[in-house]
Amino acid sequence: MEITHTDFDKLRELEESLWRAETRFDPEYMNRVLSPDFIEFGRSGRVYRREEIIAMSAGEIDATLKDFNARLIDTNVALVTYISEVKYAQIEIANRSSLWTRTNGRWQIRFHQGTPVAR
Repeated sequence: MEITHTDFDKLRELEESLWRAETRFDPEYMNRVLSPDFIEFGRSGRVYRREEIIAMSAGEIDATLKDFNARLIDTNVALVTYISEVKYAQIEIANRSSLWTRTNGRWQIRFHQGTPVAR
């Protein structure tokens, strides 16, 4: 099953929006993008629920996303993978994966996981 250019571009746009402060810390935007049952296994190992993500305090995000890939698992289910390089006191690298589902023509993220990469 091949992903269309339109879906690929939309999923990339949505995933990248989660790494921009103006959208990541906008509760209305996040309420639209996160599915009602969203869960995240963070790079730190911490588990985040939808409500926690939406309620996060604003901050700066300095991240680079590399090797972006998206593929359909089913007609309305996509797996997105990439590598993040996030700058804190040092650069933290992680393999990332997200599961997106399309409902009523709109993509929402249902699951995300960050796995640390040893340097």
